[in-house]
Amino acid sequence: MNRDHPFVVVGCGGIGSAALYWLARTAAPYSRVLGLERHTLGHHNGASQDHSRIIRLAQHQDVYAALAPDAYRTWQQIESLSGQTLVTETGGLVIEDVAARRGLDTGGRDIDGYVAVAARHGVEMELLDADSLTARWPQFRLHGSERALYQRRSGIVDAGRANATHVALARGYGAQIRENSPVRALHDAGRYVEVVTDDEVYRAEHVVVAADARTNEVLDGLTPALPLTVTQEQVTYYSTPNLIDFAPERFPVFMWHGAENYYGFGVHGEVATKLGQHMGGPEVTADSRTFEPDPLRRKRQEEFLVEHVPGMLGPELYTKTCLYTMPPDQHLVLGTVPGSPRVSVAVGAGHAFKFASLLGRILAELALTGRTGHPVETFALDRPALTDPHFPRSFHV
Repeated sequence: MNRDHPFVVVGCGGIGSAALYWLARTAAPYSRVLGLERHTLGHHNGASQDHSRIIRLAQHQDVYAALAPDAYRTWQQIESLSGQTLVTETGGLVIEDVAARRGLDTGGRDIDGYVAVAARHGVEMELLDADSLTARWPQFRLHGSERALYQRRSGIVDAGRANATHVALARGYGAQIRENSPVRALHDAGRYVEVVTDDEVYRAEHVVVAADARTNEVLDGLTPALPLTVTQEQVTYYSTPNLIDFAPERFPVFMWHGAENYYGFGVHGEVATKLGQHMGGPEVTADSRTFEPDPLRRKRQEEFLVEHVPGMLGPELYTKTCLYTMPPDQHLVLGTVPGSPRVSVAVGAGHAFKFASLLGRILAELALTGRTGHPVETFALDRPALTDPHFPRSFHV
């Protein structure tokens, strides 16, 4: 029985690497923190790889709008401590194709919903019609019925670089990481938790589980399985010849809400633009997923760009897949396991990376003190979406 590590983090992706750092920093020099990663660091099996994720103050739900300012501040702290540039503010657009969405129940995920939440949280925004948008950003081709909002502080957080930065900083505070070390079981022994791997059993005061698509695997026997849906999603990079037009200072990140929902980036990370469709991928498991792109989705994305942002296109650099792991209400999972307060869990629900460092900080607070001052009650493991078998599945597709 290995007792050298009072705090153990299972999974060292976006949220797990952040939890590892914040635990190591807060617990040092009295406690040693251990990260257990099933694969190698920086792997492409989960949800935290790649160069870019959208970060934004513009939200259509109050619970995320309340967290967004602290998410920015936390990333700024990590940048200051590491000397790394992790967030690039490009400005951001939310574009709604009103004609395509007429008659749909958007659940507040429309321009009116964003504006209402922004007003409650003091977020500055500009409302734009189609003509105003294309006058400022002629890269877009619109039909005239679209409307949009612009938020100047939206931008890109570099996922792969952020993970590596959290890991490096954690090691600086004495954290250890064991790669290729899947966790086979957790046993709650009351005063400690046994963490079982293939070659060792660790006795920990607190365990943070950030295993996303493998969450139920790790928690098996500790709590009833969470109703999580895993989908395989994909993004494509295009080697556009129009580099100046899509430079970060000239082209904002954007989200498109229409018959399908898309999100796009200018040139960042690769000498290429990037587009993904939000949701719509096949349901899989962490073991059954493939790494093969769906040609129909690839074709659909190209058709969208031909119609609306033709300059983004160029020869395909590559298409890569990732996983979304979502509860029925598509909210994050964040909190301690009911009946096992020495185990806390985070699940990203397909949209967590913008908050990753803050979520890691919150997990560290829960592990060390049992509480946090951040408003995360919505994400608790005992909420109806996770405990009521009849709770309807409602994804923002």
